[in-house]
Amino acid sequence: VQSRARRDGDGYMLSGTKQFITNGSIAGFAVILAGIGERKLSAFGVARGTTGFRVGRREEKMGLHASDTAQLVLEDCRVPAADRIGREGEAFTDVKRVLDRGRVGIAALAIGLGRASLEIACGYAKERRQFGRPIAEFEMIQWRLARARTELDAARLLVHRAAALADAGLRFTDAASKAKLYASEAATRAADSSLQVLGGYGYLQDFPIERHLRDVRLMEIGEGTSEVQRIVIARELLRAD
Repeated sequence: VQSRARRDGDGYMLSGTKQFITNGSIAGFAVILAGIGERKLSAFGVARGTTGFRVGRREEKMGLHASDTAQLVLEDCRVPAADRIGREGEAFTDVKRVLDRGRVGIAALAIGLGRASLEIACGYAKERRQFGRPIAEFEMIQWRLARARTELDAARLLVHRAAALADAGLRFTDAASKAKLYASEAATRAADSSLQVLGGYGYLQDFPIERHLRDVRLMEIGEGTSEVQRIVIARELLRAD
């Protein structure tokens, strides 16, 4: 976190830039994380129109075009102490909790995209005929569909487990990272494999699979990359009794 907060009388001065903010250019209110002191974070609520707070560049993304993504810029943006969220310097604990839940949500989104792609591929394979029979009867096609279905079902169970732990008020950092890692990568494979089943038609915008593939690719990046999830999982494993 590069943004900084410093005490200014009965408030705080915020400075910095936030990248890849969902709904950044249209939201009326933002929660801003900023470093304060030595390796500590605080969170602040900042309303649109606050002096020193503005929208920067709107990002043109590979996928998820219906989701606004923008840069937010803070230039000596003053906020009252009453707009600080939680205790000063203790936001990191809340951030971790939000990230864990966000990762479960990303995993669920990924599964939805993967399953939508697979449904299209299955329907196409039953109708498309080559050499006098539907391509769904070819073993190579069946292998692609079977692998995608198996991996998506397994990912769904990981998501349900993480969600159940969260609902029970139990620690679910490890479960969230496992769900996010596996579901995002499985869904990307499913979308890519489904596109391959359609051949040249899969590459056209006539079918939504090419959009699904562009959209699902973000799931391996947002809320922590796959590499970050592997680090989290390994740390949780190695710290276990």
